[in-house]
Amino acid sequence: MYKKLFIAMSILFIALQSSAQQFQTPSFTFSHKKTAYITLNDGTELKGILKDLDRKKGIIKALKFEDGEGKKHKLLASDVKYMYLPPSGLDKLSKSMDFISDMKKWNDEKLDQDLLNKGLVYFEQANVKVKKKEMVLLVQLLNPMFSKVVKVYHDPMAGETTSVGVGPVKAGGIAKSYYVNVNNDKAAYKLSKKDYKKEFVPIWKSCSKVNEQYGEDVNWRDLAKHVLLYSECSEEPKKDLK
Repeated sequence: MYKKLFIAMSILFIALQSSAQQFQTPSFTFSHKKTAYITLNDGTELKGILKDLDRKKGIIKALKFEDGEGKKHKLLASDVKYMYLPPSGLDKLSKSMDFISDMKKWNDEKLDQDLLNKGLVYFEQANVKVKKKEMVLLVQLLNPMFSKVVKVYHDPMAGETTSVGVGPVKAGGIAKSYYVNVNNDKAAYKLSKKDYKKEFVPIWKSCSKVNEQYGEDVNWRDLAKHVLLYSECSEEPKKDLK
């Protein structure tokens, strides 16, 4: 009975996700058996098993890690430059359903595309403006496959729009806020669903195509499309100079 219900809800999940923002859903649980990859600020590369993540209000504060030689590491989030973690359970299921196709040219070449294609989740140390204070946080990048121009980070404190589902399988809901960094600005800032119509023009003003195509009907669910179209605009001056 439960198996049939799970299959039905999974099909519903896929159908509803096709009309939702095509960002990765944030991961909260990670495999304690599959390989994770961590790079520290000093360039040290660790490859092994994630044992535990310590969070406070959703923000990663520390982690425990065991490398391939069995050595245990206790790391502060501030020690980690970036990391690729293997999601577990339904987190892994959702990752395979959330990518927009045909966007390879907006890949950030600095990211390991092979690991991303294998379904690992990418976190990086980033400057984030929380209210009026700028902080350095270890945050999940939700658009790793098209983050060359605009980066969209998970907001640990974000609410979510209405979703449907039974038990652990949910569909249709999207975050009500993200932290975004446009054109590699000094710090990512919070972008909220409730403020998006007001902020739409200021954010995308340097790309008239975004306003022409979406300005009459600004929809929070189209944010990923706005990011991609804005990324295309960023290449146009370069083409004109050739």
